[in-house]
Amino acid sequence: MTAQPATPRGRPFATPLSRRLAAIADLDLATLKGSGPGGRIVRADVEAAVAGGVRKPTLARPSAPPLVVPAELPGGPAYDELPNNSIRKVLARRLTESKQQAPHFYLSLDCQIDALLKLRSDLNTRAEKDGVKLSVNDLVIKAAALALRKVPAANASYTEAAIRRYKTVDISVAVAIPDGLITPIVRNADTKGLATISAEMKDLAARARVGKLKPEEFQGGTFSISNLGMYGIREFAAVINPPQGAILAVGAGEQRPIVRDGALAIATVMTVTLSVDHRVVDGAIGAEYLAAFKKLVEEPLSMML
Repeated sequence: MTAQPATPRGRPFATPLSRRLAAIADLDLATLKGSGPGGRIVRADVEAAVAGGVRKPTLARPSAPPLVVPAELPGGPAYDELPNNSIRKVLARRLTESKQQAPHFYLSLDCQIDALLKLRSDLNTRAEKDGVKLSVNDLVIKAAALALRKVPAANASYTEAAIRRYKTVDISVAVAIPDGLITPIVRNADTKGLATISAEMKDLAARARVGKLKPEEFQGGTFSISNLGMYGIREFAAVINPPQGAILAVGAGEQRPIVRDGALAIATVMTVTLSVDHRVVDGAIGAEYLAAFKKLVEEPLSMML
């Protein structure tokens, strides 16, 4: 392919969506020739390049053995085939590499969230006139970020040369989009107020669903959260988002029987599961992180300090 001339700022002439797709696929836009108006690189150009195997130069890695698909059996069920687009293919490759290369282990913990729900209700009542409406996930993001500040060893990733322990707390939040999954980032989440986190998350999620995120808005986080509580999922384990060292899976808050001061009681309980890359975070660090998260969630006023 003929290299695409750069814009006056030195960036290839490309649509925002094509830039996002190229970033996900680790594709150098400067190697493409645009088919859009004025030679602009468009989505079709990126998908064609991905299909043709064009990538940025990378270190050679052993290839996985080919997947053997059995021949269709006579009398099998009818089906429709939905061709995989470039985003789906890249997601499949990255998740497969994560499970193959990062030795996952899992830690689960129950958190009583009645105090958190009350705080959320009180804050929403106070901020209603300003148009602020906090979600449970906004408070979870804040608690996860503050717990990383308390346990910085969990805010890390593995490389062959060294363990990278990050100086900032940038939380990637899984968002479902028509093409699969994307993780927009709330940067410096430990230093931001709940209203700011809420506003940023609403904006990022909305733009993610229509393909308008910039690459820097979904690449480079230090820790991930995947919340399926709104779907009624009680408990699950998420796949680590490489190169990060951990991801927190958040289930639904539901009323469950508990024992309090020797007597049976009812509390709203939320189960969380931490998936950890054992190369960078061991069991003790993972347990320490979950303990810090649980304390913040169960004593949410401490997040205001």
